[in-house]
Amino acid sequence: MKRAIPVLVLSVAGLIPVWRYAPSPDTGPSSTVTEAAAPASTPSSSASGGTTSTVVSGSVIKTEKGPVQVEVTFEGEKISSVRMLQQPDHPQTTAAVPRLIEETLQAQSADIDTVSGATITSDGYKESLQAAVDAKG
Repeated sequence: MKRAIPVLVLSVAGLIPVWRYAPSPDTGPSSTVTEAAAPASTPSSSASGGTTSTVVSGSVIKTEKGPVQVEVTFEGEKISSVRMLQQPDHPQTTAAVPRLIEETLQAQSADIDTVSGATITSDGYKESLQAAVDAKG
């Protein structure tokens, strides 16, 4: 009887995370990991103070978690900023996006590491980013 109460308490404590788990709304057996849905947009340029900046949107990438699309601003040949136009509404994505953007600005390319815990979003981000870089030419 002395062991029954701790075993019962630990069993309930172990089941609480299972009860609280909420899967993503778009997950299912028919969804695909990455699938290009739209081509990259054409670059748009603007000149201010002698520096030419070009803004390019990457392809919309459909993932299990939701669509991913980036917009990249180039100052000449350098990536000066990256903005998410579309991203999954998921806690791991929200945490991963700043790291992905920071790595992009450091690497100046789509050759960046995947963020642990947000692999699907990271892969979609890199694919959309590469489409934007390719569209820039």
